[in-house]
Amino acid sequence: MAAVDSFYLLYREIARSCNCYMEALALVGAWYTARKSITVICDFYSLIRLHFVPRLVSRADLIKQYGRWAVVSGATDGIGRAYAEELASRGLNIILISRNQEKLQMVAEDIADTYKVETDIIVADFSHGREIYDPIREALKDKDIGILVNNVGVFYPYPQYFTQVSEDKLWDIINVNIAAASLMVHIVLPGMVERKKGAVVTISSGSCCKPTPQLAAFSASKAYLDHFSRALQYEYASKGIFVQSLIPFYVATNMTAPGSFLHKCPWLVPSPKVYAHHAVSTLGISKRTTGYWSHSIQFLFAQYMPEWLWVWGANILNRSLRKEALS
Repeated sequence: MAAVDSFYLLYREIARSCNCYMEALALVGAWYTARKSITVICDFYSLIRLHFVPRLVSRADLIKQYGRWAVVSGATDGIGRAYAEELASRGLNIILISRNQEKLQMVAEDIADTYKVETDIIVADFSHGREIYDPIREALKDKDIGILVNNVGVFYPYPQYFTQVSEDKLWDIINVNIAAASLMVHIVLPGMVERKKGAVVTISSGSCCKPTPQLAAFSASKAYLDHFSRALQYEYASKGIFVQSLIPFYVATNMTAPGSFLHKCPWLVPSPKVYAHHAVSTLGISKRTTGYWSHSIQFLFAQYMPEWLWVWGANILNRSLRKEALS
């Protein structure tokens, strides 16, 4: 009988302890759920504030806010050209930098005729290393540069495993994607600091969100640009400089094959013109954004999904894109 009583008392003590632990776990669970719910609500509020509210109010005067001239690298195609055209539509004079002189002249004349602004061109191949930057510095020294758009970049011909990427392509990814943005900022930023105004926009990629297999070097280079931009914002915001990390997901550019299934979803994969129109409206508002409303939704999912799920989805998508490119 004494043994039964002892067991009963022990059971009651264990039950009482378990109830305390269960209540504590319930409180932790409630706190975690509330915190995540508030975060999701704030994220969707930011999405609306960034991508829909600016369309209801008058456009910002970018010339007054930053300066009269904008420099855009990689400006003859895709996002770079569309971004240059969007800035020109807001009255800014444009300096276009790319390696093809004929295409540069054609784009510069088209922008000047369409938007009645001044244009200038600088022919530079960013894959050639440090020697190209002295002529760029010389060409920009007397210009009131208000906005720098670091768009030039090198992509894989199609998603590939790392050892299948040529050494020349790897060098270009590192030299162009990383060095070009860093040195262009180093050239332009001192003038902005002296004038106490300016904006630097560096175009990263949605692949920087998490490790992306079959785009290993490319996604790593874009992660550098994202962190670089965010660090610069902390360094120079107090000096009147706005630094934005722009993180697009897929846009219908030359980097995505015209026949790709991605081009069949325009709301998910916008044209460069549509993307640039939305992205420029976030300038001065968000220091880190995807630039487009559906990309912001994709970015939210990427933030909250576990890494293994991102990797699984990236492998499926990239295998499909590689198969399309090779067929």
